[in-house]
Amino acid sequence: MLFDMDGTLIDSEKLWDVALRELAERYGGRLSATARLAMVGSDLATTMRLLHDDLDQPWRDPRTGADWVTRRVAQLFGAGLPWRPGAEDLLRAVRSDGFRTALVTSTERPLVDIALRSLGRHNFDVVVCGDEVSATKPDPAPYLSATAALGVAPRECVAVEDSPAGVASAYAARVAVLAVPAEVALTVPPGVHVRDSLVGVTTATLVAVHREALSAGHLGQRSAVAHPDQRLVAGRP
Repeated sequence: MLFDMDGTLIDSEKLWDVALRELAERYGGRLSATARLAMVGSDLATTMRLLHDDLDQPWRDPRTGADWVTRRVAQLFGAGLPWRPGAEDLLRAVRSDGFRTALVTSTERPLVDIALRSLGRHNFDVVVCGDEVSATKPDPAPYLSATAALGVAPRECVAVEDSPAGVASAYAARVAVLAVPAEVALTVPPGVHVRDSLVGVTTATLVAVHREALSAGHLGQRSAVAHPDQRLVAGRP
């Protein structure tokens, strides 16, 4: 099972709002709602480009801005992070049922390490961060990296995502997708399931999402395994 972090497991987008708004104000401007929504699910380099373009200040150094935002978000993360509704129960159930898990996020490692204090490092067998892959979401590289690290084929997995970039990344990797929009409305491709929240979502729900995507041919060539859900990133036989 593959989980996005910001907006999916933890309600952290509001903390990013604070940092990005403060940086825009330091630059003498105001971040527009349109630009902020475009940033959801993106890496810091893309976020800085969007911010600088929105402020009509494309000449600013993106690394300087990214470093400032990282330091500010680290302060905010350090105070503790709230779970998204239903997320903690789902993650606990998935682990209890013996499934291996990966955290797949566009956020960079230093901030992820802080967030894991709230999420629990023990809840993930693999952690893939935005600064550790060749390309970030919506490119499929993060999910391909996560499945490779887990030692399974992408088509054997389910991803839980909240953003357009994240859904596109998982879908392009040929992973079954459950989309739970948080900050941004989603228009999803065929075969992607959408729920209003993770409340009531169980391991069985994710297995059913995988089975339907597999049966519909959205994950590529059908597996020769008689019961593909039994191999779905399982931690135990």
